[in-house]
Amino acid sequence: MNRLENSLKWMRSRMAGTGKIAIAVPFIMLFGFQKKEQRIHSKQPGTIKTIVIDAGHGGKDPGCHGSSAHEKTVCLAMALELGRKIKEAYPEIKVVFTRDKDVFVELDDRAKIANKANADLFICIHANSASPTAYGTETYVLGLHKTDAQAKIADRENSTIYLEADKGEKYKDFDMSPDAIIARQLQLSVFLDQSIIFAGKLQDEFKAIGRYNRGVKQAGFLVLYKTTMPSVLIETGFLTNKDEEKFLADEEGQKKMAGSMFIAFEKYKAGLEGVDYKTRGAQDEVADKPAVEKNDLKDKVVFRVQIETSETKIASNSSRFKKHEVFEYQQDKLYKYTIGEFIDDFNAANTYKNELRQKEFPNAFVVAFQNGERISLEKAIKLAEK
Repeated sequence: MNRLENSLKWMRSRMAGTGKIAIAVPFIMLFGFQKKEQRIHSKQPGTIKTIVIDAGHGGKDPGCHGSSAHEKTVCLAMALELGRKIKEAYPEIKVVFTRDKDVFVELDDRAKIANKANADLFICIHANSASPTAYGTETYVLGLHKTDAQAKIADRENSTIYLEADKGEKYKDFDMSPDAIIARQLQLSVFLDQSIIFAGKLQDEFKAIGRYNRGVKQAGFLVLYKTTMPSVLIETGFLTNKDEEKFLADEEGQKKMAGSMFIAFEKYKAGLEGVDYKTRGAQDEVADKPAVEKNDLKDKVVFRVQIETSETKIASNSSRFKKHEVFEYQQDKLYKYTIGEFIDDFNAANTYKNELRQKEFPNAFVVAFQNGERISLEKAIKLAEK
């Protein structure tokens, strides 16, 4: 039995059914066990530029199955549909698939694809297997399992390594003990927080289309352990349940699931950027201090693009504005700076925002004013359309 198998066995025996355990993590364990390709990127959560979508299993590895549907097939269909929707709505985002056809990809390579792409988000899509009465969706982040059921799911998904060319030999010294997982969680603490937030949004959206919410859970999945960005593994349902198998094998069911993932992605992305996911613009806020507008703009809706926020006043000729003429207003005891002026034209402002994001200000977003006061984008768009 190799080190990985021993680690998983130890996790099951020590952690099943327990709460949190305080473990002192040696410094050498925290920082010494990572290979070069696993080192943490120095990026922080912010604008999403690259997303990696991983369809579980594939090729000679069919995954679990029901009476006729195979995990590898339904997962690929949902992954491709999710990627299509993101590409269509956000052409500026690079979408990478670990596989876009029925081929076998090793677990280690799936993580390497995400790390090499310097991805901002990793979504791993799977289907579940248990008794015929088990049902519902659950989303996992890296962590210590608390039940035997969670351990079994991780074991099943990790068992893919034994189908690899070396029969899992390269993982023989890989440490998945509780100590090692806690060390990895500490390394990825910022990303883990974001993973949990995204996982929660996924489960909310699955519930919104009538799926049973089994919750956000933690387990020692190899593919999550090796990725260095916010990462989740979605168990979309149980193929061993005849009703769920029918739903997941059906094209409409797959589109519904991918649609829920897409909405969760939009809400997660909007939360990172501080914008309203419906309009992809600024969140609904009311200005503390009215901005000063020109007299000839009375009752007009003025759209601008916000590029900076500061606790202290910034000089108008600051290099932070990259030679743009700025319009300043105050809100929430902060100084906020915008550029551009689009009268009753949200589309033009939104186009300008996209250009600025690509070139100079990756976190730019649209704001709106009327008679010198900040108003919500939803209200502004309705007024501008009249």
